[in-house]
Amino acid sequence: MLKIYNTLARDKQDFQPLIPNTVRMYVCGMTVYDLCHLGHARVMVVFDMVYRWFKASGYDITYVRNITDIDDKIIKRAAQNGESIHALTQRFIDAMHEDADALGVQRPDHEPRATQYVQQMLDMIAKLEAHGLAYQSEDGDVNYAVRKFEGYGKLSGKSLEDLRAGERVDVAEGKHDPLDFVLWKHAKPDEAAEVQWDSKWGKGRPGWHIECSAMGSDLLGERFDIHGGGADLQFPHHENEIAQSEGAHQCQYVNYWMHNGFVNVDKEKMSKSLGNFFTIREVLKKYDAEVVRFFILRAHYRSPLNYSDAHLDDAKGALTRLYTALKTTGEVGSAKVGDWNEAYAQRFKAAMDDDFNTPEAVAVLFDLANEVNRTQSPASAAQLKALAGVLGLLQRDAQVFLQGGVGEDGLDDAAIAAQIAARVAAKSAKDYAEADRIRKALLADGIVLEDTAAGTSWRRA
Repeated sequence: MLKIYNTLARDKQDFQPLIPNTVRMYVCGMTVYDLCHLGHARVMVVFDMVYRWFKASGYDITYVRNITDIDDKIIKRAAQNGESIHALTQRFIDAMHEDADALGVQRPDHEPRATQYVQQMLDMIAKLEAHGLAYQSEDGDVNYAVRKFEGYGKLSGKSLEDLRAGERVDVAEGKHDPLDFVLWKHAKPDEAAEVQWDSKWGKGRPGWHIECSAMGSDLLGERFDIHGGGADLQFPHHENEIAQSEGAHQCQYVNYWMHNGFVNVDKEKMSKSLGNFFTIREVLKKYDAEVVRFFILRAHYRSPLNYSDAHLDDAKGALTRLYTALKTTGEVGSAKVGDWNEAYAQRFKAAMDDDFNTPEAVAVLFDLANEVNRTQSPASAAQLKALAGVLGLLQRDAQVFLQGGVGEDGLDDAAIAAQIAARVAAKSAKDYAEADRIRKALLADGIVLEDTAAGTSWRRA
């Protein structure tokens, strides 16, 4: 039976879906005001792995990953750039999709944008107000009354007393308690009309936390199976989601909370605020996208992931060993796991059912690769490719990977996507010479790029 480490319970628990053989999963997505960095890549790849494993295990899964397209950072960046909110967010949504595609991340079943769910947010705020959990302050904001929700802090393990320690009441904010958080922000005089919506509390826009509560409940129901995201979201974002959703609906919000670990650089969390981040596109200029995916997956999703060129070089060498094993038996074509009772498949399944233990699952792949090298068995090679395919790995022609992404028919799709991502990054950095160099290099390989308002597409000449 599948076991999941539930952050709420602080323990591994048997996974029991609310509806038999059905999984409903929500993951907090990106705030689209800049290019995605490697920390974002980890969230996307980790929950893509979870999504794939549920499918491989025979579950009917609905996966929702939202897009935050209204936020203080977005408003500020759009103003700095002199462009509309929509133009800014659409540009970075397109870039996010290009990065995700390059990393082999499947699109979620639903990808709601916050601006499309404002009415649902207003409805939820009204319910909270009716239950005595929300109030409008003197400045026009609508806030959540944290102390009126019993159990606040149960996800993060923080007590109200600990949270209150050292806090001072900011009278200007009009909050009843400094721990209260905003549900609806009143419109500012200098804000554009595109970030203002009508409400019974006056014109304004939603706070960040209410967005996920509204989108999750609308698409998955008032109670669903899994909610995921980065460990940095555990508090306050996910804690506040629980308070909002359970306060509004008067029932448990989520059964299992999953949080992936940080990506660290020199023992510090990679983040934009610290200025120590690497965008996905910067990394893909130096490393094959599948190497980056493998680098992420061979660490357990809850453990810290230490970024360095040395670690990526090691990942490249390890992935090369797996592809070399496939090359020894010739091309085996596409393959699916036909018998989960086979010895290697059993070990692989046992690892994945133990809280998605990808390091152990990858170890099974290396054991199987050793057997392929020893026996030259096409059946074993097919099993290796099939099991790796569950993780989104080893699905390219081995010769193409080993030649650096170039085969008899030129670049493969993943290599093309990586080059397009690098070109977009160069254009964003106003390095037009580099962008033009990439375009010409692709053209020399028979790849014609077509730039449109929706993004960059390509075709073979």
